[in-house]
Amino acid sequence: MSKTVLLVVSLSLMSPASEALDNGLALKPTMGWLHWERFMCNTDCDTDPDNCISERLYMQMADVMVKEGWKEAGYEYVCIDDCWPSLQRDARGRLQADPKRFPGGIKKLADYVHSKGLKLGIYADVGEKTCAGYPGSLGHYETDAQTFADWDVDLLKFDGCNLKWTLLGEGYINMSKALNRTGRSILYSCEWPLYEWPFQKPNYTAIRETCNHWRNFDDVFDSWSSVKSILDWTASHQDTVVPSAGPGGWNDPDMLVIGNFGLSHDQQESQMALWAIMAAPLLMSNDLRDICPRSKQLLQNKRIIEISQDPLGRQGYRTAKGNSFEVWERPLSKKRLAVAVLNKQEIGGPRGFAISDVPGWKYCDPQCNVTLILPQYKEMGVQAKESKLILYVNPSGTALLTVTPISKHRPHWKKTSAKHDQIIL
Repeated sequence: MSKTVLLVVSLSLMSPASEALDNGLALKPTMGWLHWERFMCNTDCDTDPDNCISERLYMQMADVMVKEGWKEAGYEYVCIDDCWPSLQRDARGRLQADPKRFPGGIKKLADYVHSKGLKLGIYADVGEKTCAGYPGSLGHYETDAQTFADWDVDLLKFDGCNLKWTLLGEGYINMSKALNRTGRSILYSCEWPLYEWPFQKPNYTAIRETCNHWRNFDDVFDSWSSVKSILDWTASHQDTVVPSAGPGGWNDPDMLVIGNFGLSHDQQESQMALWAIMAAPLLMSNDLRDICPRSKQLLQNKRIIEISQDPLGRQGYRTAKGNSFEVWERPLSKKRLAVAVLNKQEIGGPRGFAISDVPGWKYCDPQCNVTLILPQYKEMGVQAKESKLILYVNPSGTALLTVTPISKHRPHWKKTSAKHDQIIL
């Protein structure tokens, strides 16, 4: 990597700027399955019964999650997105599931999902209507929160359509309080900053105190350009968003689209690696009933999931870029570092990247132990600070590795202020 085009961000470790929502949930990034990107608002159960938004879809996904190792890998939430309700509330003013598509109601579905050892997520909106035009929660926060609790729901995704942006904060805070007053542990997934960024910089202190995770940027699509746009936005705003992340509250770059149609396998590896580096919720949106074995193996890769779920709970971020490479680093527990080297060039073949050009490599004094996780697992052994090791990375692919410094005085994290930790020797 040319020194003239290298942009190095200080490897200070930003710790949460405020206290997290005190509901005891999301102490590690949430893992599960969410219907939206793959199944969208398909309500046509007459002609497309296998793919419409219905209780059958979620029951089948729950079955597969248990049978095919997803639960064992750590994926625990089965999440409903938009388009599940009736178009009208019931006589008591409560939301109700569409009776044709959910004949047993949400409580029956929750019981079924719980019987599999999994948890159920549901969707609502802070405004008058959901994004797809179903009844919103404005004016019904207390009622809807209690309804979800009565149904034994475990997660609420709360969207931000159809409400004046100046009222977003009040709406999200009021629903957070309403959920807590139910006495049921309901993980709270917000889209507050997504809808506020077009007008002003959101207050991430308030957001972290209100939500367990929060969307910042556009919906993910099943395309590499979409995934890249999310990474670019996150990197360009990392000084703002990274300090807010930590146990109890996480930045949510949206769903994993691995196993669908739009990403090559290298691009799928890049999304999985970078989502783990960003300490992002791992919420798949795909068809687990029909997924290629290679995508399944990637999504269930225990070494990548270990990075995602690392107990230190620090979000990684971009530390260098140049020559169509990007380096992202995440400090881990046990004095380790996770490193992702992304090849953004989309022409030609694999390109070499010197491991000594990783900014965090300077802490390998005199040595580091290196484990390559992607594109395939390999113990690279002990490497000296002057290592000549070259990582070969495919176009739009990522090399993911962990680095453990070996020295008489192993590096440790020292808290230097309310907002920054540093790695020191």
